[in-house]
Amino acid sequence: VQLQACGGGLVQAGESLRLSCAASGRTFSIYTVGWFRQAQGKERELVAVISGGGGVTDYGDAMKGRFTISRDNAKNTVDLQMNSLKPEDTAVYYCAAARFYDRIWSRYDYWGQGTQVTVSS
Repeated sequence: VQLQACGGGLVQAGESLRLSCAASGRTFSIYTVGWFRQAQGKERELVAVISGGGGVTDYGDAMKGRFTISRDNAKNTVDLQMNSLKPEDTAVYYCAAARFYDRIWSRYDYWGQGTQVTVSS
């Protein structure tokens, strides 16, 4: 599976941004997809994860109620809608795929290149 993330940019606090992860391969629906982020000087953390069929989702605590993950297996895409963005959301965001559902980034086998999200105050 090859992944490509896009949609990052510079926004002001309170605004919204939508990230998209496009995947190659005909078996995309068997993979759990997660969005992770890494801010400068900090550890990589879970943003959101969605099961292969899309029926199970989970979020990092700081994202609950503000971010929504969704997927379209017919288009091989996973989107992350981010609302009410805060300066502390500034980070490089990565999408990743794993054969089994997991919240731990190190258990993901396939990674996109990352997209920068910057939120100004």
